[in-house]
Amino acid sequence: MSAPATAVEVGARAPARDYGPMTPQMFVRYSGASGDLNPMHYDDAMARSAGYPSVFSQGMHVAALLAGYAVDWLGADAVRRFGVRFREQVYPGDVLSCSGEVVEAEPRPDGVLLTVSLAASVGERTAVTAIADFLLPG
Repeated sequence: MSAPATAVEVGARAPARDYGPMTPQMFVRYSGASGDLNPMHYDDAMARSAGYPSVFSQGMHVAALLAGYAVDWLGADAVRRFGVRFREQVYPGDVLSCSGEVVEAEPRPDGVLLTVSLAASVGERTAVTAIADFLLPG
């Protein structure tokens, strides 16, 4: 899904992509892969005793899905910066919808530096937002 040259204009949007529904097994796999062994992500009784309705996804798991969405859109080689903000929990059964929009396009001698705004949402709840820069060759 790499961006065509016409997608470098401010306001260009990537087609939304859904991930999920999320499952506790996804959280466990991410725990093992990342080394984030916080039991809140895989021990339902512990998560409930801490006041959560159930286990929940790691913020970095959601950020990784959002980053994958972004690089599928604009290319992994083009990434120059990727910053995230964690806003809401993601629970089993949630379906994440990722979206992205070009908010700035700066012509440079080596291409066009795009700044994109990204979001991973569950319905009306935004779980993770990101601002990323991609340098597309000119």
